[in-house]
Amino acid sequence: MSTKCKKLRSIIKSNGLEFILEAHNGISAAIVERAGFKAIWGSGFAMSAQFGVRDSNEASWTQVVDMLEFMSDATTIPILLDGDTGYGNFNNMRRLVTKLEQRNIAGVCIEDKQFPKANSFIDSNKQPLADINEFCGKIKAGKDCQADDDFCIVARVEALIAGWGLKEALSRAEAYREAGADAVLIHSKSHRPDEILAFAKEWENRLPLVIVPTKYYSTPTDAFRKANISLVIWANHMIRSSTKEMIKNIKKIFKSESVADIEDKITTVEKIFNLQGVDELSQAQEKYLGEKLDTRAIILAATRGSELHGLTHDKPKTMIRIGGEALLARTVNKFKKIGINKSIVVAGYKAESIDISGIEIRVNKDYEIGNELISLVCAQNDFDDDMVISYGDLLFREHILRDLLEVDGDIVIVVDSALDNPNITGSPDLAYCSQNDDRSPFMQNIILKELSSVIRTDNKKSSGHWIGMMRVRKEGRNWIEEAIHELKPSPNFKKLTLPDLLNYIIEQGKIINVHYISGHWLDVNSIDDIDRAGDFTQ
Repeated sequence: MSTKCKKLRSIIKSNGLEFILEAHNGISAAIVERAGFKAIWGSGFAMSAQFGVRDSNEASWTQVVDMLEFMSDATTIPILLDGDTGYGNFNNMRRLVTKLEQRNIAGVCIEDKQFPKANSFIDSNKQPLADINEFCGKIKAGKDCQADDDFCIVARVEALIAGWGLKEALSRAEAYREAGADAVLIHSKSHRPDEILAFAKEWENRLPLVIVPTKYYSTPTDAFRKANISLVIWANHMIRSSTKEMIKNIKKIFKSESVADIEDKITTVEKIFNLQGVDELSQAQEKYLGEKLDTRAIILAATRGSELHGLTHDKPKTMIRIGGEALLARTVNKFKKIGINKSIVVAGYKAESIDISGIEIRVNKDYEIGNELISLVCAQNDFDDDMVISYGDLLFREHILRDLLEVDGDIVIVVDSALDNPNITGSPDLAYCSQNDDRSPFMQNIILKELSSVIRTDNKKSSGHWIGMMRVRKEGRNWIEEAIHELKPSPNFKKLTLPDLLNYIIEQGKIINVHYISGHWLDVNSIDDIDRAGDFTQ
């Protein structure tokens, strides 16, 4: 016996009011389940739309059933199919039920219209309905051939929405009950629930009653409870909401000839991976192939923020909220989105106030007298053969981090080649590189020559600004650890910066690579920066 069939039957027969939501493919079905819904409405309208055809049986029943199989495989909750008219006569109905059960679909709703159907909301005129006896035959045929006693057949009464009136609706519903239907769906295109509630009152709960408040959606759900409605179907809201977002974002992409401005505002690829069950595959790869991504982040966030004292009385700069979320939390979440789940945060000022889930904190006790290199040393025991080191006061688009992970090199730093970037404040770290950014679409082999906080006296123009982020692999880790060991005896060691560290490594003959970007980031040093940050996150 199918567990999904049992689940659907218990939902329909529940003493309380239940809700199910539309889905139209595997990933939308997974989203519905993860949202907490107990069951899915396999909408004929939505599935037709995602196929790009009209809701007039232009998608064949075999195409619908094939899609349902993906939806069922992607979920553990039951699916109630919007089966239109049953795709033909009683014989088509028998085959439909058989094929649905084979794919672990828990039930089907069929409507008493003529085949091929017309969407109820398109034609405002009085629509023809199926012969009552013929429709009862479909119900009986479906019930007779079902292998699972819990498989549900819901009879959808179209008399109200088709303009036939309450009396006809009640007469048809009773006939379908006698034919063996497990529930009755009563439909209406009125913007008020009056005729639905009138039907429910006269129906007197003879069978579970199902409704689809597409037009009368503003009705308080308590009204449905009082009317003894069993199940509410939100019938098309997944396809409509996703279509709206697609149209909006496509317009932006077309106009800007870029995706940079929307990338942070749309669902991440990692979220899609998660819905697809990629985590399980990753675990399997680790088990069977020994493959594991273990990149970690080290985030330097020890300072108070010299120009932000009014906002940092009780917290460090990185805990200032930008767009409703702490700056540090935004950074950590950026790392998580691309699969870097281990973040080591080096705190200092008001370290105890940092309350971010999923991080490990190391404390720099010398934050008042030291610079960022001493903060990095505090995390030296956490060094790994693949890590991203970043300042904690950065805001950046996700693609910057994602692209950085694709660049070859033992140490790769991110340099903004837009020298006129208004988002750069404070004392910028000027990068002098082997060649300037030629905006090539291909990966460039650019080598860092020097980082400096002052303009060079030889009139050589800088290639851009280091943003305070770098990728370090195994050999680069060794270089950093050797440099720290060699620099520690220096009396001014605690005053050294990360640019000092990188310049020292270059002096030892090591190659540090550069990944060029052009804008799409900012650092937060002042009140004006916070204002810009608010706009940046919109």
